[in-house]
Amino acid sequence: MADTPKTATLTIDGNSYDLPLLSPTVGPDVIDIRKLYGQAGVFTYDPGFTSTAACDSTITFIDGDKGELLHRGYPIDQLAGKSHYLEVCFLLLYGELPSAAKLEAFETLVTNHTMIHEQMHMFFRGFRRDAHPMATMVGVVGAMSAFYHDSTDIKDDHQREVASIRLIAKMPTIASMAYKYSIGQPFVYPRNDLDYASNFLHMCFSVPAEEYQVNPILARAMDRIFTLHADHEQNASTSTVRLASSSGANPFACIAAGIACLWGPAHGGANQACLEMLKEIGTVDRIPEFIARAKDKNDGYRLMGFGHRVYKNHDPRATVLKKSADEVLDLLGVHNNPVLQVAKELERQALEDPYFAEKKLFPNVDFYSGIILEAMGFPTSMFTPIFALSRTVGWVSQWKEQLADPQLKIGRPRQLYLGDTARDYVDIEKR
Repeated sequence: MADTPKTATLTIDGNSYDLPLLSPTVGPDVIDIRKLYGQAGVFTYDPGFTSTAACDSTITFIDGDKGELLHRGYPIDQLAGKSHYLEVCFLLLYGELPSAAKLEAFETLVTNHTMIHEQMHMFFRGFRRDAHPMATMVGVVGAMSAFYHDSTDIKDDHQREVASIRLIAKMPTIASMAYKYSIGQPFVYPRNDLDYASNFLHMCFSVPAEEYQVNPILARAMDRIFTLHADHEQNASTSTVRLASSSGANPFACIAAGIACLWGPAHGGANQACLEMLKEIGTVDRIPEFIARAKDKNDGYRLMGFGHRVYKNHDPRATVLKKSADEVLDLLGVHNNPVLQVAKELERQALEDPYFAEKKLFPNVDFYSGIILEAMGFPTSMFTPIFALSRTVGWVSQWKEQLADPQLKIGRPRQLYLGDTARDYVDIEKR
C-alpha cells in the first residue's frame, strides 16, 4: 500500500489549506507553497530566503548542526584529503567520480582550454593600472561572451558543455592576469605541463626574467583551497547565478553576476577581513586585549575567521585546511611576518579558551585560507578573486543543473509592500 502523501495545514481566517510536504534524501522536509497564492491569495515573507528552498538540487548538501558538507554524497574531508580539484570538478559537473581514463581525458580537455583569446589582452589594458582584481574579473568574464560566440546558446547541449569547460579552464588565467596587471608585471601564459594549481601559481609568481619552480607543498595547499571552496549549496553568489540564468542569460554573463555578488564583504571577503583583523591586532602581545573584547557582550567587536553562519559546530573544511596551513608555515616560516605570528598565537589561545569552545567559535576555512594566501605572498586584494576562481565549477554545475530542470521558471520574488496606496497626480503649480 502506497504511503499517504504528507501535508501541512495552513489556517487563514477560518479557512484551511493543505500544502504538500516534500521530503529530501537528507535534510528537513519542505512545504510546497507554489499554489498558495492561487488558493489563498497570500504570499510568504522570508527576507534573505533563509527558510525558503528556491530549487531542488543533487549537487551539494550542508548540515550546519553536524558540521557536514557533501558533494554528490561524498564528505568534503575525504575529497580534500584523497582527491584533487579537477577530479572534484568532474564530480560536481557529472555526478560521479571518474575512472582513471575519464579523469585523464577531462584534465587534458581543461588544460587545452587555459589560454584566453589574444585580443582579450587589450581588454585588460583598458582598466586603470590600480584597478581592483575583482573589478577586472567581473568585466573580463562578462566580456567572454563577446569573444566566444560559439558557446553562448544555452539551448544547445554541446555549447553548454564547451562554455563549462572554458570557464573552469580560463578562470585561473584571467585571475592571474588581473593580478599581474594590478602590480604592473607582464602577463604569463599558461603551461600545459603543469597541473591546475601549479599552473595558477606559476602564472601569478613567475616573471620572464628568471625561472620559477612551483613548490609542491604550496601547489597542494592551493589545490585544497580550490577544492574546499568549489561549491557551497545555495549561497548568495550561487543563487545570483541561478537567478541570472533563469532569464536565459548567456553563461559568461551568469558567472560574471556570481563574481559581482561574491565581491561583497559579507560573502567572499571573509578571509580578507580575517587578514585585516590580524594586521589590526599587530603584535602577539595585543592578542589578549582583542580576545577580551570578543568575549565582552557589551562590546560589538568579534574575531573574524572564527565561527560560521551555516556551521553551528565546526567548519569541516577548516579541519582539512589547517593541515595545509601548518605545512605552508613550516615551509615558509613565520619569523619575519608579524601577521602570521599573530595568526598562529591567536589560533592557539582561542582553541585553549573555554569560552570559544563553549560558544563553538572555532577557526573556520577563511581563517586558514587567509593565512595560507598571506604566506604565499598574495595581497589581500587577490583573496576574493581566488575564491571566485575556486567557486566557478560550483556556479557552472548549478547553472547546468538548473537549465536541465523541466520546472525552470524565471525568478520573480514577491514583496511585502509598505508604501503609499494609489493617489492622484497633482499638477506642479498646485504642489
